Amino acid sequence: MDEINFANLKFRGLVKKTLLEESEKLKFIVTVNAEFIIKANNDDNFKKIINDNYSTFDGQVPYFLAKKQKPNIYFEKLSGSDLIYDFAAMAKETNKKIFLLGGQEESNRKSIIKLKKEYNIDIDGFSPEYKSYPFDNNHNNNILKEIEIFKPDILFVGFGALKQEYWINDNKQFLEDIGVKWVIGSGGTFEFVSGLIKRAPRWIQRIGMEGIYRIIEEPNKVRFKRILLSFKMFKYIR
Repeated sequence: MDEINFANLKFRGLVKKTLLEESEKLKFIVTVNAEFIIKANNDDNFKKIINDNYSTFDGQVPYFLAKKQKPNIYFEKLSGSDLIYDFAAMAKETNKKIFLLGGQEESNRKSIIKLKKEYNIDIDGFSPEYKSYPFDNNHNNNILKEIEIFKPDILFVGFGALKQEYWINDNKQFLEDIGVKWVIGSGGTFEFVSGLIKRAPRWIQRIGMEGIYRIIEEPNKVRFKRILLSFKMFKYIR
């Protein structure tokens, strides 16, 4: 399998076609932005999750810098907010089932309605009560029960950065055992799909300013701190 080494991490989710292909084993897709690169370089467990699965270039700046380093290798920028539509289109063509886990209750529900209407697919979801991770057994079992009842082929998990990746990693075997073929950590994707939050125009995404756009649209200290933190990514690029 092709891979790229960048910022001390291995990226194996290089093109969309590879991600969409079905395999016997579950595909765990991690969409890596600047925040992920920083966290992984300071957390061996998180680094292992990225290195052992199908990691993609999500943020425009990491993608641009990797392209500069690897000019002779073709790879794509693949974010959860875009992949959800690609998987919905694939689900329509191949009669696969999609489950949306997490996000706000309203954004989860509205995303299901929108994707079902647009793609005419078998889709459901569940937005559990917010809890810090790791979850207690009762809370986690309730989540797993909802997934097992629906038996999706494709699972998007919107618990937020790192929390969703740790949850997926901890429950990966269970998901594979019940027949899930793809699981994708999707952050705030459901908020975008539902229309509750407006995503930056394409031209802003392409120049790597989507984070700044989000601050303007939703000004808060946490988001501002995350933007400042993202600059630390450069210390891991050789």
